Amino acid sequence: MNQILVTKKLYITPELRRKKKLYKLQFFICVFLACFLFSYYIYAEYDRSKSEEVSQEILAQIAKVETIKTDVDTTIKKSDNIIVVALEDNEEPDELPVVTEEVTKNENTQTVSYTTQQGAHYTTEAIVKVARLGIDYPVLSETSEELLKISVNKYWGPAPNTVGNYCVVGHNYKNKTMFGRLSEIVSGDIIELENAVTHEKVKYSVYDKYTVEPTDTSCTSQLTNGRREITLITCTNYGKQRLVVRAREIK
Repeated sequence: MNQILVTKKLYITPELRRKKKLYKLQFFICVFLACFLFSYYIYAEYDRSKSEEVSQEILAQIAKVETIKTDVDTTIKKSDNIIVVALEDNEEPDELPVVTEEVTKNENTQTVSYTTQQGAHYTTEAIVKVARLGIDYPVLSETSEELLKISVNKYWGPAPNTVGNYCVVGHNYKNKTMFGRLSEIVSGDIIELENAVTHEKVKYSVYDKYTVEPTDTSCTSQLTNGRREITLITCTNYGKQRLVVRAREIK
């Protein structure tokens, strides 16, 4: 019995050729985007590591200097009544500002100031620590987007560890640096603040944590009934709100 083999021919139509080219183009675009995003992530992590290096270098410098003279602004900086720490949780930081060190010697003190490449001048007036969360950063004397990339900043209030409400702002990074772990803090946790001028260390106990709108600056009130308090502030909810942590001196 004879068998008849039937071969089906596949006809390549112009429409099929067009679809094949389109699929190839889409594949190459997906590969390119994946490589680009991965490279961007690596670069962002590198920038954050460099930011950590700068803040740690400042801490090392403080340890070498016996006293640091700094002009402390005890007035409240309104800044259009907005808490300016608006970096979204998932936003990548820009390139880290270049910082140069300027040391000015006086008769009895040694003043250490820093200048960024963009011309911003600042000093370090305190060191804030939350041991349980691994937070250990110098508090820069001024607040700006540029300085927030270097370390946490004083927002407003009196001199460190004096009567009043000492307010500190910092970015909330996904890699848990700066105030990236501040949301994990709980009542009773200890915040230690060291005055960079006198080297006095005071421990504060957390008693409140809540969120506010960026325009709500009531957490910076200086009405503390004669007590020493500290307030830590960072962004939350993708930069739409502010997380506020309040603590008072342990006597």
